[in-house]
This record gives sequence, structure tokens and C-alpha cells, in this order.
Amino acid sequence: MLFTGSVPAYAVTLVLGRLVRSAYWGPLSCVRLVDLPEPALPGPEWAVVRTRYAGICGSDLHLVELETSPTASAFTSFPFVIGHENVGRLELVGEAVGLPSGRRVVVDPLLTCEVRGIEPCPACRAGNHSRCESFTRGSLSPGMLLGSCRDAGGTWSPFFVAHSSQLFPVPDAVSDEAAVLVEPLASAMHAVARSGAAADPPTATTLVVGGGVIGLGVLACLRYLGSRSRLVALVRHDHQAELARSLGADEVVLAQTGWEDRLAEVLGAELRRPLIGRPVPVGGAGRVFECAGTGSALETALRFAAPGGQAVLVGLTAAPKGIDWSFVWRKELSVRGSFCHGVEEVDGRRRRTFELALDLLASSPFDFGSLVTHRFRLEDYRRALATLLDKRRSRAVKAVFDFGPP
Repeated sequence: MLFTGSVPAYAVTLVLGRLVRSAYWGPLSCVRLVDLPEPALPGPEWAVVRTRYAGICGSDLHLVELETSPTASAFTSFPFVIGHENVGRLELVGEAVGLPSGRRVVVDPLLTCEVRGIEPCPACRAGNHSRCESFTRGSLSPGMLLGSCRDAGGTWSPFFVAHSSQLFPVPDAVSDEAAVLVEPLASAMHAVARSGAAADPPTATTLVVGGGVIGLGVLACLRYLGSRSRLVALVRHDHQAELARSLGADEVVLAQTGWEDRLAEVLGAELRRPLIGRPVPVGGAGRVFECAGTGSALETALRFAAPGGQAVLVGLTAAPKGIDWSFVWRKELSVRGSFCHGVEEVDGRRRRTFELALDLLASSPFDFGSLVTHRFRLEDYRRALATLLDKRRSRAVKAVFDFGPP
């Protein structure tokens, strides 16, 4: 599944998409289903991965609907195969990979200095892989991660290539359905580990905005890393509310009629009514994780963060307009971005975020594989995208492309 990056197609789709949403993946769009040859090994430290499942991420939806910030194109090479969430088996392995053919793996999609065959930049040396300074350098074309680079490919394909440093064997206790969630769980783990939320006292309150896989993952990671704070989740749909409670939320508020009053009550905040516009909370949560990736979720995070609190932007990949940033100034908020994963300091040890996510899956009594609610063949991508954009009706949590067993 290619994203062409064609400027004429981009311009036409922007116009048509305002009239008919399906135009974003229609015949005139930047999205193309094409036949490509199976990739060859780029070198001895590389492997070809046969895809089992490829997740459909919210950032992929933003890409298809042309909502991704245009600044991302400076770190992208076109055309590229879409997709970065994955689980699969090693089809071909270079002599320096160190894993056998047939091994089940998940792949860290970040295309860092080591992947690009160059000396590590300061960020990579420190384990801050998502801040790599070399996303446009080295042996690969520009691209921050799989699904944005024309050379490395993407997971919305039967095969893609990966460097040995990207490969993580999947434990036998973790199903394919759970393993395809490793990448979004690692993104959630990174956000929680870097925010300091796990050390908050029981008297603290943390708000998680969004009930998709990232929001649910943040709840799970908060509890996994030892958070004792009161966790409040704001979600859109009933089925998300049930899952949020199962993964550690103490209180769940549905974003339905009167939700602002209900959320203020749960957080112990007072709502003040301005001359025009939405109510203004006084008080709120000491820490808020924005996990929905929308402008309304970002605005909610800023509104309901307590004075002096922290807003962690986990889901935001689009470029929303009309945000009232005065809350940051007036309440002296700290706003922290969180992108992908790297190396985390947990319990005095430095570990790759993917390792922590795999440990969570292997040790949790919750069946994370149950979050995969919809499976599609790649040729049914139009139906898949439409399903994810109507979650109230479909009750979708995680949808994946299913390439079948090897």
C-alpha cells in the first residue's frame, strides 16, 4: 500500500475530501494498492520479515486523510509503503543478524543512526532514539520510521526489511494478536516512563484523554510501572469505558452530553462560565495524557490540567487549528511531547522500550490480544479505513491487516 506524495493528487483530495470522506482513499487520492517485488537483503545485518499482522495506527489515518503536519514531509521520501505496527516471521536473514529464519519477531520501526549505518548522534548515544538527528542521512533515503521511507518499506505489505538492531523476538506466551500491539504499547510506555508519572503519590490524580489503544496502553503502563495515583479516563464509547476500567482506571467519564460537568466533578474542579465559549475549569488533574491525536483532545488536556500541572502529548500527529493556548500561559503548565520509543530508565536499569512492552504483554493477566477486534485483507483497505472512522457503530479498538500464517 503506497502513499505517493503526489502534489496534484494531494491538492485534489483535499478539495474532494471535504465533500466526501471516502475521497481520501479513492482513485484520485495519494493511496495506491500496487504489486512490488519481494525485497532483497540490503546487507549482512539485515533481514526480510514476512508480515503476519500490520496494525492500522491513528497516525496512519491522519496520513491518509492528509491531516499530518506538513513539516513531517521534510523527513520523508516518496513514494513509501504505509505502516509501522507489526508482527511477523524472519523470511531471510543476513549472516550478522544472529536470529534464525522463521523466528517470530516484532520490529522497532525507528530508522536511527545504527539502522542507517553511521556513527551514532548524541541523541542515539543517550538512548533517545526518537530524537535521532540523522533521519535524513546515511544509507537510507529520508524517513523517521518504517512507513515513511521509500527504501525501508512499510508494514502494509506482505514483506519488509529490518536491521538487526530493530528486531525483538516474541516470547511464546505472547500471541500474534497481542504482539502486533507492541509498537503502540511501547509508545505509551515511553510517554509514561519519561513523564515521571509512575512516582506520583496516591493523592495525585492523572487524567488520560482518549480510549483507543494508546490511551488504554497509557493506563496499562501506568499500573505496570507502579503508579499509585488516581487514574481518570475520558473516552468516547461505552466499549472503551469497559476496557479502561479493566486496565486500571479508577474513574471513567464518557464524552457524551454533559461530560464537562461530569469530568469537573470527578476531578474536583469548578467550572466557570465565560462570556462566550466553553466552560473554564478551575482546578483539574496534576498530569494529563493526551492520547486521541485530535484538536479537541488537546484542548481538553490543556483545559483540565491543574495549575502548575503537566500535559503529555502522546497521540498528536496532526496539526490542529483553533487551540486556546492561553491555558498554558495562565496556569503555567508544562507541555511535554512524546514520540515513539527508545531506552528507558526503570527500576535502576536501562532497557529498550520494546523489551518493556513485551514484558508487560507476557506478564499481564489481561488478554491484550482481545483488543484486536477487526481483521482485514489488504485489498479491503477501503472498508478497513471506513470501519475505523466509525467506531461508535463498529466498536473497533484495534484493526489490523491480516496477511495469513506463513
